[in-house]
Amino acid sequence: MANSKSAIKRWHQSIKRRDRNRATRSATRSAVRTLREVATSGDEAAVKAALSQAYSSLDTAAKKGTIHTGKADRTKRRLAALVARAS
Repeated sequence: MANSKSAIKRWHQSIKRRDRNRATRSATRSAVRTLREVATSGDEAAVKAALSQAYSSLDTAAKKGTIHTGKADRTKRRLAALVARAS
């Protein structure tokens, strides 16, 4: 446990930040997983909606700094290729 007042404050802040990042990362992973599942179904409308949701979630996570922008871009490229192959 931290000893000084400022260290205690930083510890509390890091816990809040960790929980926020964890929620964003979890939502992003869920959106990507949903897209991967829907891509095999062949339903064009569902794939388009899931792709939009996954892109939005990845962009939000990158904007908040939860994941790197390069990782978001790389994942989006791979998802687009997956959708193109499945079509």
